[in-house]
Amino acid sequence: MTQATTEKNRRSLQGRVVSDKMAKTVTVLVERRVKHPVIGKVITRSKKYHAHVEGLEAATGDLVQIEECAPIAKTVAWRVTKVVEKVAAI
Repeated sequence: MTQATTEKNRRSLQGRVVSDKMAKTVTVLVERRVKHPVIGKVITRSKKYHAHVEGLEAATGDLVQIEECAPIAKTVAWRVTKVVEKVAAI
């Protein structure tokens, strides 16, 4: 078997870090745009995920990519795979 077939298909999302106050964990806000079934208007839905971050430096405001993984803690079942965009320092 090849590497691609043995590795499980994991969901991957992209979102903005809204909190980095926990040790080794960040809160990521993921927004998605969906069309309302009746009205037809495009609305924004959002959800927050707790993601484990080990070696990467992810600060509040950074755009990160997260990937589903085995549960690490009660609320943490995602891990940060890469920092897509760093926020500009003030």
